[in-house]
Amino acid sequence: EIFGPVLHVAKFKASKLDDVIQAINATGYGLTFGLHSRIDDRVETVCQQVRAGNIYVNRNQIGAIVGSQPFGGEGLSGTGPKAGGPHYLTHFTQPELVTAIDSPASKPVKLKSVQTAIDQLDVDYFNEQACEILPGPTGESNRWASYGRGLFLCLGPTLEAAQAQADICRNAGCSALIIAPGAALDGVLAASALTHLEGFDGVISWADEASCRAYKTALAARDGAILPLLAGQKNSAQLHIERHVCVDTTAAGGNVELLASL
Repeated sequence: EIFGPVLHVAKFKASKLDDVIQAINATGYGLTFGLHSRIDDRVETVCQQVRAGNIYVNRNQIGAIVGSQPFGGEGLSGTGPKAGGPHYLTHFTQPELVTAIDSPASKPVKLKSVQTAIDQLDVDYFNEQACEILPGPTGESNRWASYGRGLFLCLGPTLEAAQAQADICRNAGCSALIIAPGAALDGVLAASALTHLEGFDGVISWADEASCRAYKTALAARDGAILPLLAGQKNSAQLHIERHVCVDTTAAGGNVELLASL
């Protein structure tokens, strides 16, 4: 980290705002994001597209208060529930466990087939599952929301287990891709494949300890965001990501005619 005073300025045309947001999301980091604008439509557009744990509008980006601004990011900037969020304590509880399932003898599924199936899925990263208005000082709005984390690979290891995992994912607002003997992607996914596949956000496997350890090792070897493995769990907070938007509601006004023209 460089501790200021340093200010980096990069100009862009208003018509390129979507491209700028895509570039920000593509960095893989998502701790905090700040925006200053009196144009309500622009604020709404940015808040709906930026993948960051905390978004601050028309105020500073420091001083998060427990209970008002739950803190924590996503991607390379966070791996679990937000500190001070409504579900933070449940993260420390023991989830319902399932008995490890022996992996059936089956051929490895082709890496190219899996990647093609991932690429064909339209994953919604803004699938809101719950929201809550949190308390805060006068003149400040604090909104917390929980979203489905994205796409999970459901690896069974049996077809029945993979189908149950997919149901859990979809109930949590996530997308699911089943890879198991007898499925459309018929076979077993080699642990090494997880190092090379792109476009997924987590893995579920109820296989034996050795198999799950191999999956964890492969996930840890990846570049980019830290991806979870749900091993032996029927439900987990890791299926969700949490985002918080803090708005200084007193920063209004300005030239109404000019704002309307934009």
